[in-house]
Amino acid sequence: MTIGAILQISSYSVPQMIVGRVVGGIGNGLNTATAPVWQTETSQVKWRGKLVIIELITNIAGFSLSNWINYGFSYAGGAIAWRFPLAFQLVFIMILFATVPWLPESPRWLIAHEYEDEAFSILADLESKDSNDPYVLQQHKEIVFTVQYERENAPRWLDLLRGKTGDKGGTCTIRRLVLGAGTQFMQQFSGINVTLLISSVGLSERLARLLTACNSISYLLFSLIGIPYVESGGRRKLLMFAATGQAFSYLMITILIGLNERPDFAAKRQVAEASIFFFMLYYIFFGIGFQGVPWLYPTEINSLAMRTKGAAIGTATNWMCNFIVVEITPIGIQSLGWQFYIIWVVFNAAFVPTVYLFYPETADRTLEDLDAYYRESPPLLVFRDKDVTSSKRPAKYVEAEQEEIRRASGVDPSSFRRQSRISSQDGEYGNRRMSHASTLAGSSGCNGGTAEKNCGDGTDKV
Repeated sequence: MTIGAILQISSYSVPQMIVGRVVGGIGNGLNTATAPVWQTETSQVKWRGKLVIIELITNIAGFSLSNWINYGFSYAGGAIAWRFPLAFQLVFIMILFATVPWLPESPRWLIAHEYEDEAFSILADLESKDSNDPYVLQQHKEIVFTVQYERENAPRWLDLLRGKTGDKGGTCTIRRLVLGAGTQFMQQFSGINVTLLISSVGLSERLARLLTACNSISYLLFSLIGIPYVESGGRRKLLMFAATGQAFSYLMITILIGLNERPDFAAKRQVAEASIFFFMLYYIFFGIGFQGVPWLYPTEINSLAMRTKGAAIGTATNWMCNFIVVEITPIGIQSLGWQFYIIWVVFNAAFVPTVYLFYPETADRTLEDLDAYYRESPPLLVFRDKDVTSSKRPAKYVEAEQEEIRRASGVDPSSFRRQSRISSQDGEYGNRRMSHASTLAGSSGCNGGTAEKNCGDGTDKV
């Protein structure tokens, strides 16, 4: 991002600016794909959703700041009007340079790469417990099991492109990837970048910039509502609530702009002002639900081995859809007029049943809970299963975790650590892994007692 910013600031030709944008975009893409994953893997369950939402609220704060900078410098003449706004991004890049080295590594990544002692230490710090605490030992054991399980079953990029998931364990890899990327598709095709073109309702460019900057303030303030509700209400309810509000806002925008385009309609300015209100109302609903959850969901729904790939696919989906919407919007407004906005009414209305029917709740679940759920080969439609749609953690996972803690509390910690290490030469791991799988399977209604689970076709083995 630093190199891209410098290339943009120093641009004296369009090709140099394009190169700078591409280089900066690559850096930003890596950042937006990695940060939510790291945030998810280093958060306590009760804080995971809130912290990712807060992370995205800082994104809105940056959006608001950039709008006011652009508005202020629109009065300046010469190159400073565009060079300074581009240069200002270096302030935040320097903050990243100064703070990232002090951040802890993800304990799941450390265990996957066999840094066991450091993983124990970070797990204990994240939970504010001693490294020998039964809860820390149990968390470590679950992560070890999941890492080994995914290591044996995770597909490569080439396999995914060929449609081969290598999903021998029945963890529904493709379904989870589609669900995660689907939230990013919904974010962009909810019409967020259509609303940026406020000038399309007949206002001057300078007034449109001022209103956009003012709107960014209300957008920022109302997005704070999502912080407590993302956990108490859950991801599903937040998305459905936001999509309903967005559909209503676009419906009113469509009606008002349709009236404004009628040559015999007299109250054009009043209608334009009313449509601006509903543009701003749309932003309020978007900030509450669709700003943060689509970045959070892919990092939760995908398995450990696919979490980074899933976040990358989700991020790529977001930016590709962003590009499509931004490209078609001016053409659509020019060609279709008010009827263009009907498209976004339909999309937002369709997202409500889509989330209701297909999207499992991820609030108040550990990442290992979600892996255990998908090893049960669940049905595609989730709305009938109260455990899957509830914002509260299902009792079967709570009971399994408590049982593991009780077992861990009776084991010598040093012995437990040695036995939990992933080692391709240690034949004991298979027995430990099978025992843990039996606990999870038994708690979920599958046949316990052995490593075989009989939830689907009876052939899956853990």
